[in-house]
Amino acid sequence: MFGGFTKDLGIDLGTANTLVFVKGKGIVVREPSVVALRTDTKTIEAVGEQAKKMIGRTPGNIRAIRPMKDGVIADFETTATMIKYFIKQAQKERSMFPRHPNVMVCVPSGITAVEKRAVEDATKQAGAREAYTIEEPFAAAIGADLPVWEPTGSMVVDIGGGTTEVAVISLGGIVTSRSIRIAGDEMDEAIIQYIKRMYNLMIGERTSEQLKMDLGSALTSDKQETMEIRGRDLVSGLPKTLTVTADEITEALTDTVNSIVDAVKVTLEKCPPELSADIMDRGIVLTGGGALLRNLDKLLARETGMPVIVSEHPLDCVAIGTGRALDNIHLFKAKGGASSRSKR
Repeated sequence: MFGGFTKDLGIDLGTANTLVFVKGKGIVVREPSVVALRTDTKTIEAVGEQAKKMIGRTPGNIRAIRPMKDGVIADFETTATMIKYFIKQAQKERSMFPRHPNVMVCVPSGITAVEKRAVEDATKQAGAREAYTIEEPFAAAIGADLPVWEPTGSMVVDIGGGTTEVAVISLGGIVTSRSIRIAGDEMDEAIIQYIKRMYNLMIGERTSEQLKMDLGSALTSDKQETMEIRGRDLVSGLPKTLTVTADEITEALTDTVNSIVDAVKVTLEKCPPELSADIMDRGIVLTGGGALLRNLDKLLARETGMPVIVSEHPLDCVAIGTGRALDNIHLFKAKGGASSRSKR
């Protein structure tokens, strides 16, 4: 049914997480985009979930790094090793017949040709027969079941770890888009800086991410939730425990959330009137991990005057869309929605 002993793969190579979609099976790998390296021997200690647990807790000779930054490759060799590991994980059952799969990788819509080529080269180095790229918001729209191939306007806002992608899609192409390097990671950093500024307390990435997920909101709430956090007092240098309220985290996130709202407004302003009418009917669809931030849909609806819908599986949309796009590879070649570089 799917030809040969190999199955094509779709990879959502994110700044925070990597998801691998196997044709005919769905998402089989869901791991953090983190690699733990031994600095003395230059060998890989761990990849994915195991490596993420090491962040901020490693001895001097081990470094836990994220090879992707703002949706693009910051460390080529490490990224290639990471992709190879994830492809291997996805092909576990097929180890008897190690054929090279065709791989479709999603990339941010605002990246340069050089950055796109780096992703394709890293994917081929990891063992792909052919490497294709698809723009992230387009993949998100396919994964969210939007009618991307029809002559009707669909708007998607994909808030990942490193980038926020806003795009209006019609007839199998992106009509207008905006890509900003402000997303989940910026929110985490904003929380770290807020706690540092207000309380002279230094907290780690994992703590700030937990605060964002448990207390974070785009609007202030009537419910007063609190959370106890631990960090290092910058005055005494000793460990300290502190109770933080939901309103404080909302305040810490204000600037990053406003940047996302502004990106949506700018994209709407550039949208042709006919497509604006379609979006008014269908609404703006939110995907990506950032779509889970409480009340973000309400804030966007209030600011744009349009209906805003959070997709059913926001974390999986890009991976599902990337995998589904493998069925329409001929359309991508024709429309230029994806580019292909064959493994010679």
